[in-house]
Amino acid sequence: MFKSKRSGLVRRLWRSRLVTESDGHSGKLYRHEQRSVTHTEPAPGLTGEAGDLSESAGREEEEQLADHQGAMCVPEHGASGQDGDGRTITCCLFGEWDFSPQRPYWTTRKDGGGPCQCASRHAGLEDELASIAHAFLKRLKERSLDALANAVETKEGIPSECVMVPRTELQLGAHHISPQFLLCKLYRWSDLPLSAHLKALCHCQSFDALDSAKVCSNPYHYSRICGPGKDTNCGGAPHSAVFKLHYPNFMTNLMPYTQTYTGTSLGSSTSDGHRSHWCSVAYWEQRTRVGRLYPAHEPSLSIFYDLPQGTGLCLSQLHTNRNSHSSSVQQIRRKIGFGIVLSREPDGVWVYNRSQHPVFVHSPTLDPPTARGLSVKRVMPGFSLKVFDFERSSWMAGHGMKPESQEGPWDPHSVRISFAKGWGPCYSRQFITSCPCWLEVLLNNHR
Repeated sequence: MFKSKRSGLVRRLWRSRLVTESDGHSGKLYRHEQRSVTHTEPAPGLTGEAGDLSESAGREEEEQLADHQGAMCVPEHGASGQDGDGRTITCCLFGEWDFSPQRPYWTTRKDGGGPCQCASRHAGLEDELASIAHAFLKRLKERSLDALANAVETKEGIPSECVMVPRTELQLGAHHISPQFLLCKLYRWSDLPLSAHLKALCHCQSFDALDSAKVCSNPYHYSRICGPGKDTNCGGAPHSAVFKLHYPNFMTNLMPYTQTYTGTSLGSSTSDGHRSHWCSVAYWEQRTRVGRLYPAHEPSLSIFYDLPQGTGLCLSQLHTNRNSHSSSVQQIRRKIGFGIVLSREPDGVWVYNRSQHPVFVHSPTLDPPTARGLSVKRVMPGFSLKVFDFERSSWMAGHGMKPESQEGPWDPHSVRISFAKGWGPCYSRQFITSCPCWLEVLLNNHR
């Protein structure tokens, strides 16, 4: 009985993987596997929310101006085979090469469809990856398999446990990969390059536990990292490292930041021993604020519209007494979905996009030092971005630094996040108040 249940869990997980036309060499997909394909590219004829994603992404790209007018809105070039909104379109588990029409391994389907065949030299790696993944799943214990199956099938809509495994490396061809990389490539990002940096989310046991003998392999406990200077560039240096390059003479004079959150750091404890809120969140629909300010006391805060199970700020409950007649607002509301997670971490405040649509972010510490225009960063689904850097904020405060493009009142401790729609020099919406649904995050620095 034990073996049959365990084998059933392995089969469930194997059917839930991201599959490709070359996977299995039959071209036939299980029903659940067909749903999983929407992680990378909507299936032909797909309607509903996934279809809306393609249409809205196309409209977003049409709104961008010429490259010389939006230097800070650079699309991702770190991954290959991407369409306009940054979603990766790939036909195999190895999308780490240049999908250029001039390359000899680029071919066109005989049925007149788009290019989909990859070089045969990668077919062996696909087979090897599938073999390694299946063997890895068979070694997991029943409880780990059950937790992993729940995470994969609900896409973390319901909180799942960590799946702890020994911190070992798996051999894949000439490369060594970690267990979390294997499962993230199998269930979340088939285009995940070997050079990608995966960030453990703050609620995961592997968060900030680099020396632990075990590591969590739950793929929904990780995110990809947006690199500096690009919307969704993986593998870039952390923001704080980049700012040190810009300000080598001043960073040495900064007081080092520690995890105790003392002094004027965000979320310090008050004199009576109670932890004060580290931020307050306001939800806006265009120019109208909806609901009250929501204080965040815990290190992380989930902000969502429709989540099967979880705690945090539920935006669908805020406008029950306000029916907007704007079709754009109603459309974006439905796209918020699982929303985002704000987390206060030792180096700054991070945002993790757990929805199926991009979010757009601006904060004072994201602006390049010589920026002359508003710098709005795009965070794609499954990516994380450090939206507020404590170290750079201290430097800016100490030197009275203010963005050149900012006119009128300016709050150096606020972050603005728009769901699905961008604003600024690269878009037709010049101001965030033109965005259908957006958040204002007011960081608490005891002012």
